[in-house]
Amino acid sequence: MAQNNVNAPEQDLNEIMRLRREKLAALKESGNDPYQVMKYDFDCDSVTIKNDYDAFEGKTVRLAGRIMSRRIMGKASFVGFTDCKGPIQLYVRRDDVGEDVYASFKKWDIGDIIGVEGFVFKTQTGEISVHAKEIKLLSKSLIPLPEKFHGLSDTDTRYRQRYVDLIVNPKVKETFYKRSQILKEIRNYLDSKGFTEVDTPILVPLEIGASARPFKTHHNTLDMDMYLRIETELYLKRLIVGGMHRVYEVGRIFRNEGMDTKHNPEFTTVELYQAFTDYHGMMDLVEEMNTMLAEKICGSKVITYQGTEIDMGHWERLTMVEAVKKYSGADYNDWKSDEDARECAKQLHVEVDPKATKGTVLAELFDAFVEEKLIQPTFIYDYPVENSPLAKRKPENPAFTERFEYFINATEYGNAFSELNDPIDQKERFEKQVAAKKAEDPNCNAEVDYDYVTALEYGMPPTGGLGFGVDRLVMLLTDSASIRDVLLFPTMKPLNDVNKGNDVKNQPAEEMKAEPEKIDFSKVKIEPLFEEAVDFDTFSKSDFRAVKVKECVAVPKSKKLLQFTLDDGTGTDRTILSGIHSFYEPEELVGKTLIAITNLPPRAMMGIDSCGMLLSAIHEEEGEEKLHLLMVDDHIPAGAKLY
Repeated sequence: MAQNNVNAPEQDLNEIMRLRREKLAALKESGNDPYQVMKYDFDCDSVTIKNDYDAFEGKTVRLAGRIMSRRIMGKASFVGFTDCKGPIQLYVRRDDVGEDVYASFKKWDIGDIIGVEGFVFKTQTGEISVHAKEIKLLSKSLIPLPEKFHGLSDTDTRYRQRYVDLIVNPKVKETFYKRSQILKEIRNYLDSKGFTEVDTPILVPLEIGASARPFKTHHNTLDMDMYLRIETELYLKRLIVGGMHRVYEVGRIFRNEGMDTKHNPEFTTVELYQAFTDYHGMMDLVEEMNTMLAEKICGSKVITYQGTEIDMGHWERLTMVEAVKKYSGADYNDWKSDEDARECAKQLHVEVDPKATKGTVLAELFDAFVEEKLIQPTFIYDYPVENSPLAKRKPENPAFTERFEYFINATEYGNAFSELNDPIDQKERFEKQVAAKKAEDPNCNAEVDYDYVTALEYGMPPTGGLGFGVDRLVMLLTDSASIRDVLLFPTMKPLNDVNKGNDVKNQPAEEMKAEPEKIDFSKVKIEPLFEEAVDFDTFSKSDFRAVKVKECVAVPKSKKLLQFTLDDGTGTDRTILSGIHSFYEPEELVGKTLIAITNLPPRAMMGIDSCGMLLSAIHEEEGEEKLHLLMVDDHIPAGAKLY
């Protein structure tokens, strides 16, 4: 018995690829070029056969798919075969397919795409199989498949070569089939409620005043700058004005911002608007829809996400004031002035802007104390007007708006309003929003969408609106840890562009020069050395350790901070925050070995305790600050002490 094992570690990859090309050349020379095959009609799939074996037993079927393994036993072979739905075994015998075909078959490789016709049966061991009567090579695989991907160490490759990931990891394919099912169920639910699906522009003429940073492009024919949309909201509400009283859009959104396990620059949202209801109506819709999705996709209202049990059939409802009081002890109603609020934040060690208002402080305390506690599904409603420019004020308390967000597993999943339909109020809020954005970034091109204000002047009925991220929802319902696990082709930095901003070259080994790179330091300016001496005892108290980056993510609502999860050799993860996001993307740093001071007292940053400091080298070059994290040889173990 011979076993075809093209992935044997002792075999050289280049040699395998050379041999496969020789086989292809021989096929072409003999008039059997597999790439000339135009079509193959199949009438069944592996899952259908397995799910209804009694109906298929003894019947002839035609399948198309890929060879995944093979055991050649003289005149007969067993083939591990997979089609678009999953695996099934093939039994191939010389006497059935013919001597010439069988001889050719033995030269085929793992990864080759074939068509097979045969009858369904069970082997003596009870495995459902297809006994081949005809087999045909449909396409040649010139690169051997990996036996398996190696977890975290190969995560980058999995995302970059999703086509290989889908071939060798059935669970990955299942995730994306579930994603499709989730979108189908969302559409079915909204359609059943009388909503109409619509499409609105992706290229828009204005950079609006919202906080999200857009991608900018240029339309040559019109000779005008345009922007990829950061939301679908304003166009959808124009449709409400126009009399389409229940509308939704499943749409791609683009935001030129940070990337981490929950954020990608392009992502999918569902936004929906319903006339003659309010945010309480949206709460009811969210609860009903998400409970339905859990049952349809996961088979139960109770699901498990990353080891945490979550009851999607039970939702708590708290105002932001109630939530902050519950988890921090701070009571908004005790604050008589903005100064009282800022003093409360100070006592709770939360940094706020010196001009922060009561509403702003409330939102900051929520970020610092509440969000991480919201594991079970929870609605947080009645947000301060300061951070809700499109929501209606509460008539009985104009300092707050009729807005909610809902949280699961300490993550925000959606945002909803009783939509603002007062054109005068809306215009004022837009103008303030644009002014604030230009004050923060004088070079931005933010403008008020006066056409939307005009639409409101024609009259928009009382309306409830909701927007939620599809990708995060798919993560939840498929138990996926990262947004990249639910995006077929996540945004990635090109391999030849890693650390380009810091002039760090990432050349393949064969391209590396033997001579050391010549670096021009003539334009570099460094800080002067300290003149004051530090005694040796003081210095020696600092504990410098090698640490390995297990995870790195952007800190929400911060443009500068990255949050590192580090292995410091103790067995307990260490969290350190560092303001280096303008120099590095999180993905670049996972797996690196860095140097940290580990015995500094914890320091609260954005409500997160930073336990230590990562060392960086900083200099100035032509007036621009440059920063390089201190990275060391990966052979140095986590926790190794520096002397």
